[in-house]
Amino acid sequence: MAASVRSIPKPKALFGSQGAHTQDVCCSKSQFMSANAPLWSASANYVMFQNRVHRSSGKPIVVKHVLQRRAGVFRCATIDEIEAEKSLIEKDVKQRMEKTIETVRSNYTSIRTGRANPAMLDRIEVEYYGSPVNLKSIAQISTPDASSLMISPYDKSSLKAIEKAIVSSELGLTPNNDGEVIRLSIPQLTSERRKELSKVVAKLAEEGKVALRNIRRDALKAYEKLEKEKKLSEDNLKDLSGDLQKVTDEYMKKIDSIYKQKEQELLKV
Repeated sequence: MAASVRSIPKPKALFGSQGAHTQDVCCSKSQFMSANAPLWSASANYVMFQNRVHRSSGKPIVVKHVLQRRAGVFRCATIDEIEAEKSLIEKDVKQRMEKTIETVRSNYTSIRTGRANPAMLDRIEVEYYGSPVNLKSIAQISTPDASSLMISPYDKSSLKAIEKAIVSSELGLTPNNDGEVIRLSIPQLTSERRKELSKVVAKLAEEGKVALRNIRRDALKAYEKLEKEKKLSEDNLKDLSGDLQKVTDEYMKKIDSIYKQKEQELLKV
């Protein structure tokens, strides 16, 4: 009896959708491998291997996509970006230190030295319709002579509030309200009053220096953060810290100069 000839499944069945090979291949897996393996090319065997991988894992592993996704997680900062961050820190330091110097100057201007000066009233806050406002925003201040000030409010109803604000301030002046304007007579400073004001001036200078130190501290923390992020080396941090200290010392000297000038004005009879 002649042996029956098994039909060889067409290779295209192996390239179909998952599960398609079970419909086209009529022989069992063991029969197929033993009887017909020599007839298949290496490419066909590779396709069989790929199909088995698909069946066992359920999904293909696409290495290229994984690498692309991971590539976006870590990115080193460019030199330009690092320089931009350093410049922002340096700019912020100088702006804040300049404002500190201006604040010290403004505070010193409001301290009287025996001569009439409208700036003496810069820090006077008046309760106007339930809100504190600066005196200069609701009145005109002039100097009729070297020893007196005249306050002319735009709204006459604010005279009482202005008078009260001046009395409660640290100026030590007695306002004269005639119903139209307020006059302030600037007396010569006594020796005792000069000493008191000298202490105030020294305190304001120290407050300014504390503010400068705080600004330096904030900038140093910002530099240390860049170092932790590997954007600055240890040597870079040391150099920037040294430059920061030089800038701080420069502004400290400015405060010392302003303080000495004001102290001389107070002691001058």
